[in-house]
This record gives sequence, C-alpha cells and structure tokens, in this order.
Amino acid sequence: MFDYLIVGAGFAGSVLAERLATRSNKKVLVIDKRNHIAGNAYDHYNEDGILIHKYGPHIFHTNSKDVFDYLGNFTDWRPYEHRVLASVDGQFVPMPINLDTINSLYGLKLNSFELDQFFESVAEDVPVIKTSEDVVVSKVGRELYNKFFKNYTNKQWGLDPSQLDKSVTSRVPTRTNRDDRYFTDTFQAMPLHGYTRMFEKMLDHPNIKVMLNTDYHEIMDFIPFKEMIFTGPVDEYFDFKFGKLPYRSLEFKHETLSKEKHLVAPVVNYPNEHAYTRITEFKALTGQEHSKTAIVYEYPQAEGDPYYPVPQPENAELYNKYKKLADETPNVHFVGRLATYKYYNMDQVVAQALTLYKRLTDKEEAAKPARPAISGSTALVDKLVSRAPKA
Repeated sequence: MFDYLIVGAGFAGSVLAERLATRSNKKVLVIDKRNHIAGNAYDHYNEDGILIHKYGPHIFHTNSKDVFDYLGNFTDWRPYEHRVLASVDGQFVPMPINLDTINSLYGLKLNSFELDQFFESVAEDVPVIKTSEDVVVSKVGRELYNKFFKNYTNKQWGLDPSQLDKSVTSRVPTRTNRDDRYFTDTFQAMPLHGYTRMFEKMLDHPNIKVMLNTDYHEIMDFIPFKEMIFTGPVDEYFDFKFGKLPYRSLEFKHETLSKEKHLVAPVVNYPNEHAYTRITEFKALTGQEHSKTAIVYEYPQAEGDPYYPVPQPENAELYNKYKKLADETPNVHFVGRLATYKYYNMDQVVAQALTLYKRLTDKEEAAKPARPAISGSTALVDKLVSRAPKA
C-alpha cells in the first residue's frame, strides 16, 4: 500500500515525493506517461554530446531564498543571468525594451531621464488596464507595441493581445536604464549538471518508486494507495466534464551545427519575421564547451502537449468549475501549472508544492488523537501510589 500516488514527475510531483518520503517517511509511487522524469525541464545529451533542453529553454530565477536553498540540496548552481535580443527593423536589440533598445532603434542618445520623457510622450492613455495590449500601449505607445509585442503575441498565443488578459505582457518589464538582463530576480542560476540530474537526486530515496510510460488510468484499480497528488491537466482528470480547457502548445525543431557559436545572444526573439518565435543556443545557458553547438526553434501551435494555459476571462470561468470539483474531491490534491491552470514559473511551482506539503503535514498532525491531559487530582493519586509501600 502506497501512502501517495503522485501523477507527474515534474517539479510539483517530484518536490512533493521528496518531502513526503524524506520528511514524513511516506511510501510514494510517482508515475509519468512520458519516458523520463523532470517534466518539461527534462534535459539530456544529444547524439553529439551537447546538453540540450528537450522542451525549450528553462531558465531558473527566483526571489525566494527558501526555494533556491531547497533545490540547492540536489544540485550545485552555475551563476547565469539571462539575456535576450529581439530582431527588429534589421537590428538585434535588447529585450525587454531598455535605454539601449530605444537609442539603437531610433539613432538617439537619450539618457534615462530623457527616455522616461520619451515614453510619456508616446504612451497612450488607457483608463482601465484590462488586456495585454492595454499594458503595452499605456507604457511605450503603439509603435513599439507593433514592433515588439503584437505579432509575437499573435504567434505565441494564436490570439491578438487585445484578446488576452493583462497578465501575459505584464510579465515583461520596460526599463529606462541599460540593464539588459531578462530577469532581475535575486537568485539567477542554472543547475550545474542539468535539470535531469537534479531530479534524479530528488527522487533517489528508498520510499520513492518511479514508473514511466504509465498512464494513471491504467494502474489506479490495481495499485493500492491512500491519497493522490495530481499534476496533470485538471480538465482531463474530470474527463472533460465541462469541456476542454484551452492550452497552447509548442513544436521544437532541434539542430546541431558544426561551429562553436551561432547566435549573438543565448536567445533571439523574432517578433515579426518567420513562423517561429525564438531560437535558443543551449551552450550559452549551460556553459558547456564543445566544438559544435545545438539550437532549437520554437513554433507555437494549438494542438499538442499542453504548455500554457490561455489567460482569458471565459477560460478562468471554465477553470473555476473544475476547481470547485477539485476542492470537493476527497484525498486528491491538485498542484502545478496544468492542475491549477496557472501560468507559473518553475520557482512558483516549487513554492506551491512546498506549501501543499506543509498543509498535508499540518492536516495529519491535526488528525492525530490528542493525548489525554492529566488532571491535577489524577497526577496526585499517581504520585501517592508510586510512594506507597510495596505489598
């Protein structure tokens, strides 16, 4: 009998398996329908010996010391600050938009104060920010919106930014200084030996069993367990009772090139040309030295593995119906990007899993029968009996 059946061996499932096994001495079975652990963060050495991310670049960053230190139990870190260039108007310019972006595009020599004034002069007045379009045009105006966001978002989501929740483009800042880092989090690093190695250490415990190439439907009636942790799509769990929740997917085209370096930056975005959205060069992320280099093109698509929940009001409304079912389902816990229909970063999923673990342990402690309190008179009787002469 397993204490927990965990569906999904990505961040959410693996973190909970590790905590339950090592801290609570629970017997855990982790299953995944894929042939590997680590979920979308899975990396491996290709046939040329280059470490690549099978499902596109995964850049770790967080402001949470707790999350960073927790994962540090299973990996050494390689310091890495991510930088992205965008191909716009025949130039490669920093993305997110910063001082150098504007000066390069328009042949200007603005300083930070002058750039602030420039943005104020081109920004549109949007009384209520509701959509992703609203977010951008209210900050940097229509022209920059068209150059950097409109077509990229259309490709990525299959929708115009005016149809998407403001949260999508709110993730991308606008800067008036020369900071060209994509993220500004306190902790920015890559697992020194890759994500898969980190997951292997996380799941290396005698209380944890892992089954790959396994659909949970196939084993639920044959393997006994007390509780389930589900990290897959929540609508799938309930057999699409209210209809399918929309997700965006990606197609990845990997290539190995016979040269040491290919791109001018670790990632180059292509907002306006090509069917793909970006190209990534993996050696720039991993720090690996190799005579060849490996890149990947990303083509967004509607069908395929679910990667991104589509943030629209009607989808949130549909998800809330599933959430109500999930909340009412005894002994099943839903966690992770797909199970909670949230566009979470990796660190946010780890934090969510650690929070669920605490809730599970608190619940177990509360369920334990309380020890009977010893009243004063009983304690006195016991004391007197212990002092009584033996018969």
